[in-house]
Amino acid sequence: MREIAVPIVIARAPMRTVRPSGLTQRWAQPAKELKRLRDNGVIRRLAHGHYIAPPDGAVARDWRPDLETAAMALATARYGDRVPVLMGMGAARFHRAVPRAFDRTVVAVPEQAHRVDLDDELGRVVFATRDTALLDARLEEFGIGRALVATPEQTVLDVAHRPEWGGGDDVAAETIRALWPRVDRVRLDRLAVRQGRVAARDRAIRVATREPVTKESQQ
Repeated sequence: MREIAVPIVIARAPMRTVRPSGLTQRWAQPAKELKRLRDNGVIRRLAHGHYIAPPDGAVARDWRPDLETAAMALATARYGDRVPVLMGMGAARFHRAVPRAFDRTVVAVPEQAHRVDLDDELGRVVFATRDTALLDARLEEFGIGRALVATPEQTVLDVAHRPEWGGGDDVAAETIRALWPRVDRVRLDRLAVRQGRVAARDRAIRVATREPVTKESQQ
């Protein structure tokens, strides 16, 4: 059987991920063409209406993106290149602060969106509505392209502010302590003031230094 190459329009797309609505100038029936490519093992479907091509040299049937890569690919296809930001536990996992896998991750996007359950049991993407331009994030490499990931300082603030974004109180505390050696305190302080997260910063300091957390300190 003749091998079918990844079409250039997909290979050159940000995070190698496309939606049918963005390919109407390339194909008369993009949804049908994407399904054909998927059936031939050229691309994978991430979720309804979202398709991803594997890295060069990989076969879609044999390649499986991790949750964070899949989440950022899907969000990039929806909101544009370098707009979404991986945050919370997803950012912590990207920074290798927490080695174990989780079944969901959080991506900051500029408008409200419903969560998405990815195909092939890759996990769930939860969207947080944020002004992503104000988040402290860096472009990072995902193997299929580059996307924004919250810095350790931003991740510590977010996890301290919303422990549920970090897997719950215990895992959030573990994440803060693992990231703490990489945190620039001056940068953290500036972020906390600029984003109105001073209480979260103070909570993170208490957790990182293992000071007792009282009811008053949690307010």
